[in-house]
Amino acid sequence: MKEKMNRRTFVKTTAGATALMALGAKPMSAKSYSRILGANDRVHFAVAGLRSRGNGLRDSIAACENTTISHICDVDTRELDKFSARVVEQFGEKPKASQDIREVVADKDVDALAIATPDHWHAPMSIMGLQNGKHVYVEKPCSHNPHEGELLIKAAKKYDALIQMGNQQRSSPHTIKIMKRIHDGLIGEAYMGKAWYSNIRGPIGVGKEVPVPDYLNWELFQGPAPRVAYRDNVHPYNWHWFWTWGTGETLNNGTHEVDLCRWALQVDYPHRVTSSGGRYHYKDDWQFYDTLITNYEYDNKMISWESKSCQGMKFFKRGRGVTIHGTEGTVLLDRDGFEVYNLNEELLERYSKSEKDESMGLVGGGPMTTAHFKNFLAAIRRGEVLRSPIEDANVSVTMLHLSNIAWKVGTSLDLDPGNGHILYNPAAKAMWARDYEPGWEPKLG
Repeated sequence: MKEKMNRRTFVKTTAGATALMALGAKPMSAKSYSRILGANDRVHFAVAGLRSRGNGLRDSIAACENTTISHICDVDTRELDKFSARVVEQFGEKPKASQDIREVVADKDVDALAIATPDHWHAPMSIMGLQNGKHVYVEKPCSHNPHEGELLIKAAKKYDALIQMGNQQRSSPHTIKIMKRIHDGLIGEAYMGKAWYSNIRGPIGVGKEVPVPDYLNWELFQGPAPRVAYRDNVHPYNWHWFWTWGTGETLNNGTHEVDLCRWALQVDYPHRVTSSGGRYHYKDDWQFYDTLITNYEYDNKMISWESKSCQGMKFFKRGRGVTIHGTEGTVLLDRDGFEVYNLNEELLERYSKSEKDESMGLVGGGPMTTAHFKNFLAAIRRGEVLRSPIEDANVSVTMLHLSNIAWKVGTSLDLDPGNGHILYNPAAKAMWARDYEPGWEPKLG
């Protein structure tokens, strides 16, 4: 009992210290931390969402010191069994398993919650974790709609806990270094960012209503979303392409690259968003675009996002990446390195990583995700500044939601650059939030 009490005290105390640092307060002294840290600072994670990206999170947690996965959660019992076996191999102990996140977050032995579920669960589940005293690492996007992002910021403050979003390139060493150099004038005044993603996803067909498989809890899969009948082309991945649960390619992958452009240009919300595209490649149940071009306009800068979900033609032989354009040159940046060019398109410098395990896909873990988790843990333990705190991460995510809204209503959106809120357009404003299944609405209490 004494060990648990010490561990819980440590987690709560360091969270409070980090919150104070964010407000400009003086950080705790080394002597103060020495009274907190010690043999009992092992962080107990619960992981929710155990396929693909969840496996990457597990591997990165295992790569961090003094951690364990004590609880796991998924609505698919097949994933619970597989994931549990891997946890035993990596951590030497069997985690508690549940299909219901409410049971998991209620357990006082959990210190931190790592979320890799479908998008519609990200914010509601994060809030549940915060309300139960957990720190939260949530995969991008942190929300299903702009309203949820605002709720997350309020929740982190109300419950005095940390939220780190999983846009892991924020913890990439070469990206951190080149961003500083851009900010220091490497290419003069940086004023334009171009972001792209190209893939060759296949069709999802036309689904039909069928009985729910015995391994799947469809009620808990839907959770906060309005109820619909089970169809055979939604689970386990194609929920991405349905408005009820997903957010389309823009938030599935654009969250990473648009965030890099915003970081490089040192901007927050734009004053206008335009978005055009469509579902051109296949005719099926896919409800979003497969091709989209979005522009984010600022007073003297701009960001462009181009997404091709089914047409894999690359830019600069890269399936994803960004170019940052300035008055004196251009930086080409992706997860594997960067190149610097002058205005005559002459290559001035090239850097390439030796490890390229997170270049195109997002299934695995890898060095960037591990570095992001190490930063999250250092924030919990020592008050280190988060690299993707919810207040900043939510700006990028909300911008991308606005791209979807602009596409959906078929017109450009004028925005309040102070908070991203939509001006003048009632149809677009109505999409700021969503309808929830009664009784499942995320609330702060």
